[in-house]
Amino acid sequence: MTHSLPPVGIAAVGTYCPQSFYDAADISRLSGVPEKVVSEKMGIRRKPIPGPDDHTNAMGLWAARDALDRAEISPSEVDVVLCTTEEWKEYPLWTAGIKLAHDLGAHRAWAIDIQMRCATTMAALKMAKALMQSDPAINTLLIAGGYRNGDWVDYQDPSTRFLYGLGAGGGAIVLRKNLGRNRLMASSVIVDGSFSLDVISPAGGTVEPLSREGLEQGRNHLTCPDPTGMKERLDAVSMDNFLAVVDRALESSGYSRSDIGYLNLLHMKPSAHRFVLESLGLGEDQSFYLDEYGHIGQQDQAFSIHHGLESGRLRDGMLMVMVAAGIGYAWSASVVEWGADRS
Repeated sequence: MTHSLPPVGIAAVGTYCPQSFYDAADISRLSGVPEKVVSEKMGIRRKPIPGPDDHTNAMGLWAARDALDRAEISPSEVDVVLCTTEEWKEYPLWTAGIKLAHDLGAHRAWAIDIQMRCATTMAALKMAKALMQSDPAINTLLIAGGYRNGDWVDYQDPSTRFLYGLGAGGGAIVLRKNLGRNRLMASSVIVDGSFSLDVISPAGGTVEPLSREGLEQGRNHLTCPDPTGMKERLDAVSMDNFLAVVDRALESSGYSRSDIGYLNLLHMKPSAHRFVLESLGLGEDQSFYLDEYGHIGQQDQAFSIHHGLESGRLRDGMLMVMVAAGIGYAWSASVVEWGADRS
């Protein structure tokens, strides 16, 4: 006898955004890059930066509270927390998810930290759906975390100019089994470890423990050892992989590109954003460009859903595709039938 798997739906999303910002003029002043290039070529009109209390996991907690409030779900109902809080957090070697669940009041939940840089959210959705469909005891699952990798940006290092948009904030997604709306369909992930050493912080790990000399030399910041080589190799595969994860997730969900209603796309430079839209046959009104936020890592997806709904660009009856990429390198996509269950 075969049994159909129970559907999993998004009950709500939550966000937290710091109140302090760098605008294009600030980034220009720090980096020497012309303000017009920052705002128009890089697509950064402003980005949130953390205030004194905006610690990484704390921002994930605040986003989680926002999501549960929107879903009208008690923390005591959460069975599992998949924590997407970045490695740069309150303390090293620290189980952020367990702390987040405890502070949230999700005392029944077990928690685990997961990481794949800025592609983490869709990998988390893939894991969440599998967990919920395979374990009868898991009915409510929370994906939540914070991000402030902008702290690692050295604005005087031209090799990492593509990181100048890194900001800060928190995002959360609440999933419910048999919800009846916002059904999570398939997810797809591609990784290429040949890029794993292209963006690193040289000092601070076991290869080069942090020292006074390392700090003085700024070796605790992110850098790109071979920016020209990385760009050449990445240009050859990145956009193809963006489109490949979208197509794979669509096909596994029973859809095609023509069915996409809203593209939930991480922050990238405007030309790349337009290229992805055009390649998928979509218009700019079928996405939300995050130039007022910059890139908040794996939390971009929650912000895009929030503003997609607020702007009316994401509506019931639409097929939403979320897509992102992260250094390392990883590409990921997930498909969601937004609105009432179509089955």
